[in-house]
Amino acid sequence: MASPAPLPSPVLILGMGWSGRLLAAQLQARGVQVSGTVRDPSSTADDGLQRHRLHADAAPSAALLEAIAQAQAVLCSVPPDAQGDPALRQLLPVLQASTALRWVGYLSSTSVYADRGGGWVDENSEADASEAAGVQRRLAETQWQALADARGIASAVFRLPGLYGPGRNALLQLAEGRARHVVRPGLVFNRLHVEDLAAVVIAAMQRPTRDGLYLPADDEPAPPQDVLAFAAQLGGFPLPAAVAWDDPAVSATLRRFYASNKRIDSRGTREALAWVPKFATYREGLEELAASRGA
Repeated sequence: MASPAPLPSPVLILGMGWSGRLLAAQLQARGVQVSGTVRDPSSTADDGLQRHRLHADAAPSAALLEAIAQAQAVLCSVPPDAQGDPALRQLLPVLQASTALRWVGYLSSTSVYADRGGGWVDENSEADASEAAGVQRRLAETQWQALADARGIASAVFRLPGLYGPGRNALLQLAEGRARHVVRPGLVFNRLHVEDLAAVVIAAMQRPTRDGLYLPADDEPAPPQDVLAFAAQLGGFPLPAAVAWDDPAVSATLRRFYASNKRIDSRGTREALAWVPKFATYREGLEELAASRGA
């Protein structure tokens, strides 16, 4: 495998939320200039990251337009809508005109795959979702790929499982009384620690390719109740009472979340990017969060 290429710089993150901020910090630690967009720059932390307002009801600022014109790489984590990616729609002309741009990435979801009844999906599996969330994600993917193809530059789509890490995990949910002990027999999920997501994105930037498609995930598709029980034992919390996933008390949104059952085979992603997850299963991730009080 060829040696990793230098990281692009500057990098612009569209929708610089929880995972974007951690990625930005990882990039900055490697000497990369990073900025991002948020809906309300005044409400964000003072961490030295330059933030630009991006909102559908306002034209992009001159500073944001300049950041796009200078960015060698743009990563988008903005949620899609019925027409695909709203950020891309708003910024498409300046992205098309940029002479600096050489890599684009999009944080998608494994919701692009229909229910597999516990079966496996990998990079060669058909993105066959019929539910709105998966259809919208797939549409946004194709829009970013079309931009990259028209420009003749590298692109990367990351189809992600459930993310967890500092500030978003079962330990914190239990501590705050927000944990839901929902059980659907036979249901399993893969997960991905947010630090491993950052590592995967950085690896993809260092190995630019046309139409890159990646499914980063941990090594153990596991029932959500097992993860919750492990976190409860680890943190010394009582386990909430179990409720069936189809119980009327469970919201329709949560039921839809538990309706899709699939396992992720990430071997192709690991080989393509020379990536091995730091947190092989939820156990290692939760143990470090407990030890570092990062919950």
